[in-house]
Amino acid sequence: MPDIVIAFFALGLLAGLVKSDLKVPQSIYDTLSILLMLVLGLKGGLALHGQFSSEMLVRLLPIMLLGVLIPLVCYPMLRRMVQLGGDDSASIAAHYGSVSAGTFALVYALVESQQLPLSAETTLYLVLMELPAIVVMLWLHRRLTGQGSKAGILRESLTSRGVLLLGGGVLIGWSYGPVGLEPIAPALLGGFKTMLALFLLEMGLCTAKACWPLPWQHWRLIMFAAVMPFVLAWFGIATAVLLELPQGTSVVLAGLTASASYIAAPAAIKSAIPKANIGLAMLAALGITFPINVFIGLPLYQQWVSWFY
Repeated sequence: MPDIVIAFFALGLLAGLVKSDLKVPQSIYDTLSILLMLVLGLKGGLALHGQFSSEMLVRLLPIMLLGVLIPLVCYPMLRRMVQLGGDDSASIAAHYGSVSAGTFALVYALVESQQLPLSAETTLYLVLMELPAIVVMLWLHRRLTGQGSKAGILRESLTSRGVLLLGGGVLIGWSYGPVGLEPIAPALLGGFKTMLALFLLEMGLCTAKACWPLPWQHWRLIMFAAVMPFVLAWFGIATAVLLELPQGTSVVLAGLTASASYIAAPAAIKSAIPKANIGLAMLAALGITFPINVFIGLPLYQQWVSWFY
C-alpha cells in the first residue's frame, strides 16, 4: 500500500474530477503551507543541531549548481522540441529549476516513515536549489528582452514566505535543539503528517482544475511534463552518488530534481516575465509533473537509488 498521505491526494483529485463541491478554504490552505514550511525548517535545524561543519558547505555547493543546471537544460528543449516562445520557455524552465515544496514535504515524509538515513543538511536543499534557479530565470529573461529589475526580483525571492519560513525554521531548530523545542514539538513536529495529508487533499483538487480537461493542443508540453521528471531524477541520483550521500537523502534529492515549482516560481515569474502564460507552467508543473511524481515517480526513484546502496 502507498503511504496514507498519498490517499488524501487521490481523494482530492477524484473530488475535483467529478466536480464535487469539496474545497479547502483558502485561509486553511495558507495556514497549512505556512506550517509545513516551518516544520520542515525546524526538522532540518534539529538535524543540524550540534553537527554543522565545514564539510557540509562543500557538499552543498553541487546541490546549488543543480538549481543552475536544470533550467539551462530545460530551456533549449522547450524552445526547440516543445516549440514555445522565448518568454514561455524561460518561464517553464524556471518552474522546473525552482523545485516543488509539496514534493519535498512528501518525499521527506516517505523517507522518514521508512527510516532511511538522512544527512543533517537535507532540508537545506529546497532553498539552495530554488534561489539559483530564480537567478538563472532572470538571466534568461534579461538575455531575451534586456528588461526586468534583477535586484528587485532577488530581494522579493530572498524575502518570500517560503524562504523566510524554511530559513527561519532551520535557525530556530539549530539554535534551540530538541530540549528547546520540546514545548511545541507535539503540536508541530508530531502533527507533520496530518498537515501534509490535508495539504495534499487541496493539491489534488488543484491538480484536477489544472489538468482537466487536458488541452491537447499543447500535447508537446504535456509530453515534456510527463517525461522530464524521470530524466531529471537522474541528475539528483548522479549527484547523490558522487557525493556519497545517505540513501534517504539521495531519494529526497532525486524527488527534488524531478519536481517543478507551483508555489514559489509563479509569483516571481509574474513580476519578471509578465508576457509569459502562467497557465501553461501550472499545467506542466501541477497538472502533469506533480501527480506523476506522487503516483509513479517517487517509488521508482527510491528503487533506482537502492541499486547503488
